[in-house]
Amino acid sequence: MNLSLRAVPQGAIAFSLGATLALAIVGCSEPDGEDREPTAGGGSITVWTDRTELFLEHPELVVGAPAKLLVHLTALSDFSPVSGQITLRFEPLEGGEGFELAQEAPRSPGIYGPAPVFPRPGPWKLRLNVESPQIQDVIEVAELRVRASDADAPPRDDEPDEGIAFLKEQQWKTPGFQTAFAELGEVASGFDAPGEVVPAAGRYAEVTAPIPGLVEAEGVGDSPAPGEEVGQGEILAVLTPTLGESGSAFAAARAELRAAEQEFERADRLLAVEAIPERRMEEARIRLAAAREALSGLTGGASLSLAGRLPIRSPIAGVVARRELTPGSRVEAGSLLFAVVDPSVLWLRVHVPATQASSLTPASQASFRLEGTERTYDSVRTIAVGSVVEPASRTLPALFEVENPDRSIKVGAHARVFLRTGDAERGVAIPDSALLEEDGRPVAYVQAGGERFERRELTLGPREGGRVLVREGIRAGERLVTGAPYQIRLASLSTNVPAHGHEH
Repeated sequence: MNLSLRAVPQGAIAFSLGATLALAIVGCSEPDGEDREPTAGGGSITVWTDRTELFLEHPELVVGAPAKLLVHLTALSDFSPVSGQITLRFEPLEGGEGFELAQEAPRSPGIYGPAPVFPRPGPWKLRLNVESPQIQDVIEVAELRVRASDADAPPRDDEPDEGIAFLKEQQWKTPGFQTAFAELGEVASGFDAPGEVVPAAGRYAEVTAPIPGLVEAEGVGDSPAPGEEVGQGEILAVLTPTLGESGSAFAAARAELRAAEQEFERADRLLAVEAIPERRMEEARIRLAAAREALSGLTGGASLSLAGRLPIRSPIAGVVARRELTPGSRVEAGSLLFAVVDPSVLWLRVHVPATQASSLTPASQASFRLEGTERTYDSVRTIAVGSVVEPASRTLPALFEVENPDRSIKVGAHARVFLRTGDAERGVAIPDSALLEEDGRPVAYVQAGGERFERRELTLGPREGGRVLVREGIRAGERLVTGAPYQIRLASLSTNVPAHGHEH
C-alpha cells in the first residue's frame, strides 16, 4: 500500500511510503559495517523541487539503531547524478532537540549512504541541504516515522509494488531521459504544416549596378558588411562609369545634360534683360528636363557626384543581407551589388496540406517554431490564403505576418507551423514528446516514484505548439516521462531483474 502527496510550485513534493523495502526490482539495501538492515519493512520517498529530484530509500526506522539511508539525487537541469556535499538535518515534529549529518561526496555518482541514529520515536522532519557545483538546493521531507522497537513495526508485506522498474542508474545513463509535471493549460484545435520565413513585401531590395562601371577600391572599405544596418538613401558603394555598349549612351547623356544646363542658364540671363522671348526660355527648360530624365534612366535614378562617379544608395532602411563587391572589379549593368532586408516585420509562408485546406480561413492564426529551437512565435495577422492547390506538392499557400522586434527570426529559416482552426480547450496539457503509440493507442509513462513507472492509455484532445490536451489518463500534478519514453516501454517488456540492482 502506497501513500502519495504532492504540493506544487516552489517545492513540488510527492512521496510514497511502501510496505516493504525488499523490492527485488526497485529497492536496494545491503549491510555496510554497522548499518541497519531492513527489519519489518521500510519505504521509499520521492520529492521534486524546481531543481532536484530526491529518491530516498530507508529500512524500518527504530530508536537507537543505525539506519542506512540510500539517498539518490538527480539534477533536473540535465537529469544527471548530483555530486558535492549534502547535509541532513533531522527535527522531531513533537518537540525536542534535532541532530545533523553531513557527507562531503557521494559513495557512487548521485548516491549517498548516511546512517542516522534516532534518539526518540515519533514523526521526524528531514531538511536536506545540497551544495554541489551543479545545484544549490534545499529539499524537505515532511515526515519520517521512527518506531520505539522492532515490535512496533507493521507486518512485513512481501508483495512487490506494481509498476515498471527503471533504476536511477538506468535513468542517468539513458541519453535524453527527462520528466515533467502534467499541468493545466489551454490547447487549441488545429494541425501542423511546414513553412519558411520570407521577407515582407516592400521590405526587401536587391541593389544592382545601373550602368557598367568600376568598383572604387577606396569605397569598398567603407561599404557595409552583411549584418550591418543601413538607412534609406545611405551610400553603399561608388562606381566609376566605364565606356562600353551602354557606356557611350551614358557619356552622350552626360554631355547632353551639361549642354542643356548651360543653355538654360544663358536663357535665364537673357530673359532677365528681355533679350529673348519667353518662348526661348520655355524651350530651354524642356530640354533640361529631358536631359535629366535621360541620364536618370541610365543610372537607375541615382545622381552623379561632381567627379562623375556614381554613388550606389540603399533604397530602403534595413540590414545588409548580401554584398557582392570586389575592389577594382568591373561590373555590368544589372549586376547584383547588395541585398537589403528590413527584418522588423516578416512573412511566414506556410504550405497547407490539401487535405486540411478546407479548414483554413482568413481568420486562422498561426504559431511556429524555427528549426533547431524550442521558442514559439505567434503570427500577427493573416496576409493571404491561396485559392489554388499546387499540383506538384498538393499544398495550398498561405501567408502570415510576423513581428520580429528582437531580430531573432532569420529570413530563410524553416519552421514547423501550427495553424489554429478552433477555440482553445482547457485541461491537462502535456508535451507531445511524452506520447508513444502502442497497438494503435496513445500511451504515456507516469513516474509514480523515483524508480517506479506506470503505463497509461490516454484519450487525447487537440494539439498545439508541441503540446497535446489529455482528456483521460493523466491528472494535473502527475509526473511523466517526456524524454526517451521508449526506454521505459522496453523496461516494461523485460522480465529480467537488473543483474546487480543498484551499483552500491
